[in-house]
Amino acid sequence: MLNNDDQIEDEIVEEPELSYEESSEDGEESSTKDKLKDLREKLKKCVAEKQEYLTGWQKERADFVNFKSEEDKRKAELVTYTKEKTIHEFLGVLDSFDMAFANKEAWEKVDKNWRIGVEYIYAQFLGVLGDHGVKQINEIDVEFNPEFHQSLETVDTTDEKKDHLVAEVIQKGYIMNDKVIRPARVHIYHYKQ
Repeated sequence: MLNNDDQIEDEIVEEPELSYEESSEDGEESSTKDKLKDLREKLKKCVAEKQEYLTGWQKERADFVNFKSEEDKRKAELVTYTKEKTIHEFLGVLDSFDMAFANKEAWEKVDKNWRIGVEYIYAQFLGVLGDHGVKQINEIDVEFNPEFHQSLETVDTTDEKKDHLVAEVIQKGYIMNDKVIRPARVHIYHYKQ
C-alpha cells in the first residue's frame, strides 16, 4: 500500500512553462484599437474611391446624355437639310409648269383632256409639297419684304398707296416650315409724283 506522500508525488505533473510578454494593462485593447484604426482608414479609403467612381460614372452618364441629345439634333438638322435640298431641286419643275400655264394662248390650244390631266398632276405635286410644309409666295399688292421677296426692278406708279407693294411675281417663292427656301422674284411699285 502506498502512503499518502507517495501517492501525492505520483500525482504531481509537470506544469507547462508559461511566458509573459511585457504589456500594459490595456495591451489587448491597444491591438484592437490599432485594428479598428486600420479598418476605419480602409473604410474611408473605400468610401472615397466609391465616391470618385460614382462621380466619374455620373459625369460620363451626363456626357453621354448630352452627346445623344446633340447627335439627335444633328440627325434632325441633316434630315431637314436633305429634305430642303431635295424640294429645292423640284422647284425647277414647278417653274416649268408655271411657264407652260403662263402662255394662255398655247395652253388653250392643247387637247382639253390632256390639259386637265397635266393640271391635275400639277395640283397633286403641290399637294405633296404642302404635306411637307411647303407653301408658295405668290401674292401681289402686298408689302415688299426682303425676307420673302427679291426685287428685280421697280414699276413707277402715281398711286401713293401702292408704293413698295409687289406689282408682279416673276418667279414664285417657297416657304418650308416657316423658313424661306427661295424668295419670290418680284417687281415692286415705286411712287413717283
